[in-house]
Amino acid sequence: MRKKTVWITTAAVIGVMCLGGCAAAPASATSIPDVITVRNEDGQDGKLTLNSSESVTVTPDMAEIVYGITTEDTDAVACQQKNTELLNQLVEYLKGQDISESSITTSRFSMVPQYDWSGNTRTLLGYRMDTEVTVTDIAVADVGTLLSNGVNAGANEIYSVSYFSSQYDTAYADALAKAVDAARTKAEVLAEASGKTLGKVLNIQEYQDSQSDRYKEGTVNMSRDAAEEAAGVADMNVMPGEMDVTANISIEFELVAQAAQ
Repeated sequence: MRKKTVWITTAAVIGVMCLGGCAAAPASATSIPDVITVRNEDGQDGKLTLNSSESVTVTPDMAEIVYGITTEDTDAVACQQKNTELLNQLVEYLKGQDISESSITTSRFSMVPQYDWSGNTRTLLGYRMDTEVTVTDIAVADVGTLLSNGVNAGANEIYSVSYFSSQYDTAYADALAKAVDAARTKAEVLAEASGKTLGKVLNIQEYQDSQSDRYKEGTVNMSRDAAEEAAGVADMNVMPGEMDVTANISIEFELVAQAAQ
């Protein structure tokens, strides 16, 4: 027999789901993919492929802070020495707050000459050195204190604060299970609509999350002047909010021809 491909669009699926009355559908019902492909052969078994995405909401309990240390001087060696002194002060403060050395990283540093371009010739004014210090595995409850006191301890800029959950992997596994369950529920409706019976899973693919998905970027970003003003605050108010952990899959089911009556 001639092989054919059948495309079932969202509108068609919604029509099938509404046979029992659309008004009864809950507002939080699982979303339907834009296009679902059904491949079958007349009188024979076929295949059904669809995508599914589900999320689990978690509250971040850990954080990462990126401090900045900037120094300037007319002499390059003196500029570097000033920067190193401030860096050592910051590291000693952090270690005194029970932050392990393995959680403290000098993530970037640079020294650039500063010139005066106002005249017809270039005039060297001095040097500027910038160092970034990344601190990880911080309890959210300690972020406010570390931001305020870190400035007093040597940092003169705060580049960013990121939040994450220590339960991310557990939440991701839950989201993955929900995505599979949601896909099966949709597939059963589609199989019935095509006059088939849903069979076994033939193939399943997970679209792996990237490492950046594990973090929620905060809005803290302070220049030197703002950071120095923040140093006078006992504890900065920190509210990490919530983050969604999302799993995406593509799954292919077997469609089995219904037995003749």
